[in-house]
Amino acid sequence: MVVMSAKRTTVLIIGVMLSLLMISPAFGETEKAKENYNKGIQDKQAGNLEAAVVAFKAAIAEDAEYGDAYVQLGAIYYGQKDYQKALESFTTATEKTPQNADAFANLGRVHIKLKKYEKAQAALLTATSLNAGDAAVQLELCKAYYYGRNYAEAISVATKLHESGGGDHISHFILGKAYQKTNKPSQAIPALKESVKLKSNYYNAHSALGAIYLGQGNYPSAAASFKAALKAKPTAYKASYNYAVSVQSGDSENYAAIIKAYEGFIKMAKKNPKAKTLVAEAQTIVKNSKIAQEEASLQ
Repeated sequence: MVVMSAKRTTVLIIGVMLSLLMISPAFGETEKAKENYNKGIQDKQAGNLEAAVVAFKAAIAEDAEYGDAYVQLGAIYYGQKDYQKALESFTTATEKTPQNADAFANLGRVHIKLKKYEKAQAALLTATSLNAGDAAVQLELCKAYYYGRNYAEAISVATKLHESGGGDHISHFILGKAYQKTNKPSQAIPALKESVKLKSNYYNAHSALGAIYLGQGNYPSAAASFKAALKAKPTAYKASYNYAVSVQSGDSENYAAIIKAYEGFIKMAKKNPKAKTLVAEAQTIVKNSKIAQEEASLQ
């Protein structure tokens, strides 16, 4: 989500329909540029984004230094997933108004979308230096470090964010995953638990917890986590398979439970080309488990 900080007059929330307040642009912008800018705001409020783009471009034509117009234009492109145009607009905004924290924050978000994580980190660090109290920017910086595989910095930023009273289920998830990636499961688990505490149906955190428990040989907890992941996302075939693995690993002679778990996975995934190999493995396990179950009943 693209936002503009509380320190600036304009507040921008990216989406197909954006709600913004009309403002009076800074000194040096012509009256005609102001008129076009405010028309662009009205068009956004009305959901007429094509007209808004025309109006913001007209404002820029009247005053090429109009930083807020570039930011608003970039926000529209971002919402339309035209990240290249958004990148151009936000880059220009940072050049025209180098003290504009929102421009750098939004530039960082675009770089994340384009998988340019080092550039994202640089832009977001600049935004942070201009507005240190913006928790939303701190969260984006946390993402940029994590996606860029700089797990130590991701941990540092997320920890500071949480200590300051900020953060959400995503920041706790990133913290947990960063600890997991650095082989610190004892620290990963509390962070991931906090993530699901904040959002009980958050599939990613449940699945990550399941993977840690499975790796630790804590099969009941693994099964419980993967079951919760499936509840959050019933079509997640990997979680279904891992749930079956957890059930089987927890009690290799509980054939009824093993058969039920793997048959549930097969039913879900049999038409999914990506799950072809896992389905074949599950079918073999079901077949062997039924044979073992029958043999056990004869003893």
